[in-house]
Order: sequence, then structure tokens, then C-alpha cells
Amino acid sequence: MTLKQNFAPRATNAIRIALGTSGVIALIAGLIIVIWPDKSAMAIAAVFAVYILLSGLIYAASGIFSKYIGGWARVGHIILGVLLVIAGIVMFSSLGMTAASLGILLGILVGITWIFEGVAAFSTTPLTRSKFWPVLFGVFSILAGIILLLSPLFAGLFIFWMLGITLVIQGIINIVRAFTFHGAQGRSEF
Repeated sequence: MTLKQNFAPRATNAIRIALGTSGVIALIAGLIIVIWPDKSAMAIAAVFAVYILLSGLIYAASGIFSKYIGGWARVGHIILGVLLVIAGIVMFSSLGMTAASLGILLGILVGITWIFEGVAAFSTTPLTRSKFWPVLFGVFSILAGIILLLSPLFAGLFIFWMLGITLVIQGIINIVRAFTFHGAQGRSEF
């Protein structure tokens, strides 16, 4: 048996395991988001708060203990670290408010992005044969962006809910792919 013949079954099994594992993780995460959107949003807010708190501790420690930075860089690291620690503590004190704030921020960012995409679509109109599609996309994108900016929390929650649905669908598809993948011999699609 050659190395290639010996490697193929192992590679196929590794791909199946990777597809199945990522599918199960996506499915579970998606179901958690869809079934408990408020609790999962607060869990994400808690993870973000931990990240901010740890970043603050790292910045403060590097400002205090580093041998390689000095002067204003050291002071800046310490101040940034203290501010991040305070922000992390404030975020932990009200995870619901943190989740809502992150949702509002997400809604605002997507709204602004869609408005810019609409303007960009209008700028490509002279370059296309059909003016209808870029104009339609531009109008739709700008209106959708304005709607998101008028209700960013609702938009953030909707986008979060859609993320959950997308994860459920992708998880199911990857689990099916894991069971139907046959590698190079079976010519199954990947």
C-alpha cells in the first residue's frame, strides 16, 4: 500500500470529523441564539466584558512591569489598562445593558455600511449597461440603512437572530456533509 493510498482514508475521516464537529458546534450555537436570544446576547456581552477586562490588566501590567517601554508609553499603557479595567467592570455590572449597547452599535454599523453601499452602487451606474439594477440596489440599500439607523437596537436584535438561524442551517448542512463525504474515491462533493 502506497503512502497516498494509506493517507486517503485518514484524510477523508479527518474531513468528516471536521465537518461534523463544526456542524454540531454551529447547530448548538445557532439553537442557543434562536431559543434564548436574550441569554445568549448576555453571554456574548460577558465574553466581551472578560476580553476588555483582561486587555486592561495586560496593558496595565505591561506598563508597570515592561523593561522595554518607558516614559509616556509606559504612562499610556497604564492609563489605557486602568480605563479598560473600569470599562470591563462597568460592562459586568449590567450585562443586559452591555448586550443592548452592542446590539445598538451593530445596528448602527450595518446601517452606515448599507448607506455607503447604496451610494457606491450609484457611482457604478455609468459603468453598467443596465442602469436599473444598480439604481434599485442603491435605493434599497440606502433606505434599509436609514431604517436601521432609525431603530438600531431592533436591527441589532434582528441581525443577531438571523445569525442564529444561519448557524442552525449551516450546522445541519455540515453534519449532512460529514455523513455523505466520501473523499477522492467516491467523488462526493466537498
